[in-house]
Formats: sequence, structure tokens, C-alpha cells
Amino acid sequence: MAQPAAWDTAPEPLPVDSAPVPEYGAGSLADLLPTLAAGLGVPGMTASITELTPADRNCVFLIDGLGWEQLRAHPEDAPFMSALLSSSRGGTGRPITAGYPATTATSLASVGTGLPPGAHGLPGYTVRDPATGQLMNQLRWRPWTAPAAWQPYPTVFHLAQEAGVHAAQVSSPTFANTPLTQVALSGGAFHGRLSGEDRMDLAAEQLAGADRALVYTYYAEVDGAGHRFGVDSDTWRGQLAHVDRLVQRLAEQMPPRSALYVTADHGMIDVPFDEDHRIDFDEDWELKAGVALLGGEGRARHVYAVPGAHNDVLTCWREVLGEQFWVASRDEAIEAGWFGPRIDDRVYDRLGDVIAAARDDVLLIASEREPKESAMVGNHGSMTPAEQLVPLLEVRS
Repeated sequence: MAQPAAWDTAPEPLPVDSAPVPEYGAGSLADLLPTLAAGLGVPGMTASITELTPADRNCVFLIDGLGWEQLRAHPEDAPFMSALLSSSRGGTGRPITAGYPATTATSLASVGTGLPPGAHGLPGYTVRDPATGQLMNQLRWRPWTAPAAWQPYPTVFHLAQEAGVHAAQVSSPTFANTPLTQVALSGGAFHGRLSGEDRMDLAAEQLAGADRALVYTYYAEVDGAGHRFGVDSDTWRGQLAHVDRLVQRLAEQMPPRSALYVTADHGMIDVPFDEDHRIDFDEDWELKAGVALLGGEGRARHVYAVPGAHNDVLTCWREVLGEQFWVASRDEAIEAGWFGPRIDDRVYDRLGDVIAAARDDVLLIASEREPKESAMVGNHGSMTPAEQLVPLLEVRS
């Protein structure tokens, strides 16, 4: 039998089940606070990250944008944290996973609620609000919607406080009353401090203020430097060196019976500025056909089809992008566990009819709709190791 000519053989799209799904229920960001709270005796909490040993006082320091692979690649810029790599995940020397998509709003909600994205309901940078049909930016909370309706579950901080544990967040004053803080990180006392040094000092004080404590602190500038200049730029390296000193400053002030966990919300990759690596949705008539709304971000897209067109959109996106992106229907992504083991009813229609997650070092930009996001050097969102894997460094006193 004659073999088909080369031009008759269409490339096979990436199988949906070949995507490396986050370690929900055993080693994801959503499992961290429940594990610590279980060790503090908070009712209803499960110690899912079994490698961790309970402590009376627990502090989580989340460094926005510092992935496992980026930290390992720059030991000279972060000598203190690099020396702690073997302590990650309870001394196994392994990372944990962020969750899908690997983006700040989703990850912070996973951290604070102890729930995966399919339950807490912040499953992307921008997603469709089924009540209005508009895209909702869940990081900037635009357009505004009632926070408690969007994310109704109590945070682990609320539950810990109710159980008599001293709960506190130490962060920038900018975040004190934002809707994202309300739905993801509220509960206990919020303490706003502008400088990283002041946050470290106050976090240590909050740890020492009670026999049982759960304290959270945060640093954003590593992520900002990566987006603007890239994760191997001098500016990014400078931010890494600065936050390394902050971690050491906090570690050296820890009171007795304490555990400090240093983690991140996602990693990041740099994407070259050329047509092979940056596909522009706004200039591609095939990808635009049948699409009512484009959500998510460049490496983790939610695609909302016009009524009746979702099968055609899925077919087209697989044909155009399927060698570089995992492209799934909503139900396929749910079945594969991309957003966790369960999807709440209120969350189902927030997910795209088609969901596209980048495997290769490519970006699906939208130069007209998203000019600022399309100009970023460093990007994240998908399930590759560079984006998904985050440290869980540990210091005990």
C-alpha cells in the first residue's frame, strides 16, 4: 500500500492527558495552609503534604514569581535560599506545584482558602462572569463584583482564628482592603508595612506573639522585574538577591518552636519577541473565528465561543496550536483534573469552552485587546515545570 505524501499527514495535537497536572491533594499550594493548620489542631483541616512536621508557630513567606527552576539556576544571587534547597518539602529536596493556571490570583486563592481552583472559583487571570457575560479580571477585580458571592468559602486564616490560633498577614498596605485579599487572604489581623525589612521584622514579632500562630507575608517585586525585564536580567537578579536577604533576616529572628516556609505562586519563562514565539490572536482570522471572548493570559487561555460554535473553535484551535499547546474542551480539562478534583457549579461556566495551555516557549498574545500584557518579557500560567514548580523551603527554630 502506498504511503501518504508528507503534505497529506497532519501533525497530531498534544493529547490532553499528557499535560502534567498539578499535585492536588498531596503537594500543591492548596495543600499548604491546611497541612499547617491541621498541625495546629484546627478542626476540619487535613495534613495532605505528609512530608511536613507540625510546629506551634508557622510562617509562610510567599515570593511572587520565584519558581523552583529559577531559584536553582541562580545560586550566586540567592546563597541563603539556595542553601535551603535540600530542606524543601519537608527535607525531601523536592518542590510542590502551584496549580492551574499558574498565575497570581489563582494561586493566592489556593493558598488562602486551601482549595483548588475548581472549588474556590478564581480559575484564571481573566474569566467570563456568567452573570454578565463580561470578562472579569480576578487580579485587579474589574469589573467589580461582590467578593463573597464570587468566592464564598472561608479562608484557612478565618478557620484558624476561630480555633484560637493567632492569625496574621503582613504585606503592603496597598493590599489591605482589596477584593482579592478579602476572598483569598482575610482572617486574623492585617498589618501593612511598606518595606520588605519592616515586613520581616513584624512577621517575626507576630510569630512570637502567641503560643500557636499562623502568619503570612509577601513580596511582589521579583514577579514585576521578571515580567518587565525577564528572569535572567540584571534587574531580576537584583530583586532575587534582595529577597534572599529578606528571607535570611526573617529566619534569624524566628522565635522558638517555629517553622518558616518560603514558597511562591508560580515560576516564569522568557518568551522571545518574534512571530515564531508570539502568536497574535488579534491578527489571526482562523483563531478569531467563532470566538466571542478571549480570556486567561498568553500561556493559559480561556476561549469563549459564540453560541453553537464551540466544537468548530475546538477543532480549529487544535489544528492551529495543537503541536505547541495542550488544547482541551472545558469538559476534557475538567476530566483531566487541570483545575482540581472537583468543579463547583458556580465555577463551571467561568471556564472557557476551549482551554489552551502552552507546552512550548510560546505565547498567544492579543496585541490590540491586551497591549500591556502582550509586551511582557517574562510570562507564566501553564503546566510546564518552569511555571508550575515552586519551592517549599523550610527553616525551623
